[in-house]
Amino acid sequence: MSFSKEVKDELLTRVGQARHCRIAELAAILSICARAVPETDGFILRIHMEKPEAADKCRSLIEGLFGSADIGNGTILTVTDRMLVSRIMKAAKFRITDEDGDGFGLLADNLVVQHTCCKRAFIRGAFLCAGSVSDPRKAYHFEIGLQEESRARQMKNIINSFMIDAKMIPRRRYYVVYVKEGAQIVDLLNIMEAHKALMKFENVRILKEVRNSVNRQVNCEAANINKTVTASSRQIDDIILIRDKGGFDHLSEGLEEVARLRIEYPEATLKELGAMLNPPIGKSGVNHRLRKLGEIAEGYRD
Repeated sequence: MSFSKEVKDELLTRVGQARHCRIAELAAILSICARAVPETDGFILRIHMEKPEAADKCRSLIEGLFGSADIGNGTILTVTDRMLVSRIMKAAKFRITDEDGDGFGLLADNLVVQHTCCKRAFIRGAFLCAGSVSDPRKAYHFEIGLQEESRARQMKNIINSFMIDAKMIPRRRYYVVYVKEGAQIVDLLNIMEAHKALMKFENVRILKEVRNSVNRQVNCEAANINKTVTASSRQIDDIILIRDKGGFDHLSEGLEEVARLRIEYPEATLKELGAMLNPPIGKSGVNHRLRKLGEIAEGYRD
């Protein structure tokens, strides 16, 4: 089962307690999936849902809000009762948009989502119809694809009102509102009340971050070890050249002591070498002496 399906299955069980929240969720569903088809005496609503389970929730919302209605079964629901259509249109404050091949589109007024709880319900309804979220083990990506720019812009603004940085791009015949930051996707799952999916996502995200942190630390330590080994090898080459060309007799006592210790302890760090000296000195002092030895070796090379 895909992670998107897990999220949607959980959202099917979530219903707002307040009437205005249920209206907001229904408004999101109908604005994406419904068309207002003109008839001689008004409009009928034709609702195309992707899954039977989502259609069942849509039917349940309509009947819970407006009473039992004969709107059909399966994934295609039809509201033919003109009075019911009028009540739905009025409650959701729908505006008729441009006509397409299936009738007129519906755009919910922003008054429907003026409360935070209604915004949560609206996002939940939109995700059920047109959303997807990647498996966190593979990538972080949340999106809702909408056919009209006005709907997409409305959705982007609603998501952004929760301090989430949603972006919008055109893709073929759609406008996609998306979020790619893992922590913000967690926030969106919480906003929609997909709490089980949130825990699964968060567990994977934390595990990935710990693993990445460990990998960064290991890589950093490996780089430091490699850097130390490379520097030590170069220093030993310089010291051997000095020994073979002129010997250590002409070196100062401090330089000779560092030179002999470096050859004897090739894997020691500068701090460790400094602690072996008598008297001990710090890293910078050891580094200064090794640089002086390097300059002497360069003189021999020239």
